[in-house]
Parts: sequence; structure tokens; C-alpha cells
Amino acid sequence: MIAAHWPALLGSALWIGSIIVIVVRFLDSKRLDEYPATIPANPPLVSVIIPARNEAHNIERCLTSVLSTTYPMLEVIVVDDHSTDGTGEIARRIATADVVNGFGFSRVRIVDAPALPSGWFGKQWACHNGAAAARGDLLCFIDADTWHSPELIARSVNAMQSRGAALFTVAGHQEMGSFWEKVIQPFVFVTLLARYGGLEPMSRATDPYKKIANGQFMLIARAAYDEAGGHVALKSHVAEDLRMAQRFAELGMPAHMVLARNQMTTRMYTSLGEIRRGWGKNVYAGGRDALPLNAVTRVLLPFAFPFAPLLPLLPIFAASLAWLGVLGGNALIFGLIATVASALFWMGAYAYARLNPLWGLMYPVAALVLAFIFAEAAWRGSKVAWKGRDYISERAK
Repeated sequence: MIAAHWPALLGSALWIGSIIVIVVRFLDSKRLDEYPATIPANPPLVSVIIPARNEAHNIERCLTSVLSTTYPMLEVIVVDDHSTDGTGEIARRIATADVVNGFGFSRVRIVDAPALPSGWFGKQWACHNGAAAARGDLLCFIDADTWHSPELIARSVNAMQSRGAALFTVAGHQEMGSFWEKVIQPFVFVTLLARYGGLEPMSRATDPYKKIANGQFMLIARAAYDEAGGHVALKSHVAEDLRMAQRFAELGMPAHMVLARNQMTTRMYTSLGEIRRGWGKNVYAGGRDALPLNAVTRVLLPFAFPFAPLLPLLPIFAASLAWLGVLGGNALIFGLIATVASALFWMGAYAYARLNPLWGLMYPVAALVLAFIFAEAAWRGSKVAWKGRDYISERAK
């Protein structure tokens, strides 16, 4: 009996083995809690740069959390990128309050971004102008939809120095409120983890195609930033954080990432529409930079790309086709065993995301929705739309 079903058992073992590899690599990830929150000797000035375009709903929470830092050597530069919703006014009010709070001067400056030049993405242009105004030895680029614990910067500076990184980035906790956030967001981040093999392998990698950074928080040595060409070098790439990490790898400068679930929280999107627009903006035009494509695979990628999120559903497809009589008994056995293993894995992943583990049983829905988003993105190709602007995203050579 066992001999007759060895293909199913072998396939199941390989499927379960791949899950175990993902889990083991993730468990190897370093956590920011492992690095001290004490202030380092001769602390360098950190310039926190926040590009903000129509972020009135986020900027106060973000900015006040940054200002709560225990790190003493800090300046904050908010780059108002032609906002029409009062983002700049809110930031200026907080800057004034920072003086009232007893520092004698405000740690916050507001920079109005000049008109967007042709060939630039808005975020990169805002970051570029923020860096030009910064005085710090360390530049810390953060997104306006992030919240920071008081020790985030101190721990990050210590971790960066301890690890000898020129670029240091963290993966924080993802805040999820709506139904579709809870269904889709954990699935996306597990997929990214599987793609890069875990944070420590990514940090140790020297191959640019094995590098990634999180644009929600990037702490960069000023000298290394300038050597890499700053945001000028990636002005027309939609996934600027990915390209920044790749650029550092190309120049032989170390870029590291650790987990910071207790020190940083981000709520990227609040609805299915925002998820569709946000991930649709990044996944294909930016995803091309993450793959070493040749002339043939570049042509095939738009057709193959939408199927990538469906790979976790292979056991379900196999079991369904066997139940319909299209495939044989081995496919049914493989499908059932691997589906149970997958369900347990996804329940654990969603529980790690601080959700009820039963949300993990929704992973097939997440896969199908993402396949649609991937298909839309592949159809648009290099064309990207975000916050009222249209762009053409270049691909890394």
C-alpha cells in the first residue's frame, strides 16, 4: 500500500519540508530587543526625514512618536510634498509645540518640496530634498504611516554599529483593522519572507538580487548614502527601498534588517481599494528589480507573474482535480496532507501577526485576490499611479 503511494508521500514530505525551512529561517531572525536601548558613547546626530504627501491622517501620530524618543541627538525634517489636506500645517503646529515643551528650540523643521522634476518619483524627490537639508551623520528615512516607540532610534543606532551596517532597516508590526487587511497583509509578508529566505540570510547576502530594505524605516550612514548616489540613483524606481539595498550591495556596503515588532508599527492600508492600489503600485514594476531577468524571461514574466501568489494553493488544486477524477489517488493523498500542513502553517503565521489564528484559514482567499492584483499590475507594466501622479518605473539594468 505504501509503495503504491510513494509519489504522494514524497510530494507531501517535500511540501512539509519547504514549510519547515521557511519557519526555521524566520526563527533565525534577529530582533531589535536584542540590542541595548542605552545611548551610545558620542552619539551621532540622527536626521529623521519624513516625506509626506497628503498625510494629515497620519502625520501627527508619526511625528509625536518620533519626538518621544529617548535618543538625544535628533533633528526631524518633514518634507511637505505639495499636500492639499493640511499636512504641512499640522507638522508646523507640532514643531511649535516642541519648543513650548522646553527644548528652547524646535527639533522639527518643515521643508516644502520644490516642483517635481520630470523622471522623479515623488517620494524619492521628497527624500532627496530632506537629505539636502539634513545635518546628521545618520539619515533616517521613515514613512508617515509609522509609529515609533521611544527606544527605536537608540536601539537601531546600537544595532547598526554592532552589526557594522551602512544601511540598517527594520521590519515592524503591521497594524490591521479592516477585514481585507487581516486577510491579505499577513499573506503578503509571508510571501516576501519566503522569497528572500529570512532576514539573516538576506542581511548576509552580497548578491544584489537577494537584498531588500523596508522604506518605512531606513537608517543610513550619510557618507554611504552620498557614495551610493543617494535618491538620485533610484529616482525613477517605484520600489526605492529595494533598489537602495541593491545599490549598497553593488558597492559592497552591508545592508541589514532585523525584526522590530515591539518598536515600530505601520498601518499601510485601511481598505481593499487601498491594498489594491498600494500593492498594485509595487508588485510588478518594482518586482522586476528583484529578479535577474534575461531577454526571454523578461517577455514571459507578465504572463507568469499573476500565478506566483497561487503557488500555496497547489495542494488544494491537486485534491480538487483528484476529487473530480481528473487526477489519480496519489494527487488526492498529496493534496489532503499538504493542505492540512499548509493550513496549520498559515494559522501560525496569522497568529504571529497578532490575529486570531482562524484568519489563517482565509489564505486561499488572500492568494486569489493577490493573483488578481498581480495580473492588473503586470498588465500596466511600467506604468504606476500613486497619490494623484502618474509615473513610468524604470527597471534595474
